[in-house]
Amino acid sequence: MKTQDRPLHEDDLALADLAEIADWTRIAGPDSDQTGPATIKGIVERVTAATNWTPWAVDAPGAVGPHSAGWGFSTPRGSTILVYDGMAFADARNSGWSAYEIGPDDLGEAEAGLDAHWPEHLELTRKHFGEPTYVGDHNDPGFDDAWAPGLGADKRHLAVWARPGGELRLFSDKPTSEPLTEAVCVSYAVYID
Repeated sequence: MKTQDRPLHEDDLALADLAEIADWTRIAGPDSDQTGPATIKGIVERVTAATNWTPWAVDAPGAVGPHSAGWGFSTPRGSTILVYDGMAFADARNSGWSAYEIGPDDLGEAEAGLDAHWPEHLELTRKHFGEPTYVGDHNDPGFDDAWAPGLGADKRHLAVWARPGGELRLFSDKPTSEPLTEAVCVSYAVYID
């Protein structure tokens, strides 16, 4: 198993950007599986009306394909936020702890790494969002269904901050042997209603 452990600077900036949106209702898109230019245009219009984020260029030839479902935005803090009709998350690839190339004998070590790094992610998110509406982990009775049916089934840790129009979920992956989990980390996304 290989690991990387980087400062949480990118996550700190991105969480600050996400926390500035008090009501995600204005960003929510239609509950459909639509893709293509009309979907991207709708996302860009809603996000730019509700935030000070700058969209990636949409007018370049071939920029928006028929299967495009989400679009990227740059924030004044320098974060890149990817937005879909029902979700938004940060492209913070150089932030936090992760394990990869996990082998069958590495699951315990991967779990220990997640347990060791979860508290710092939780505290960072509290810094921007306050106390979570829900927080739990795989040791809690009924964890798989505690926040929503089956939501915890593939997670080791979960914290949720409910906001109008959406909720921020901070979570870690649950390493498994069947199928073998190849990589784990602590992640977050806003799930937009």
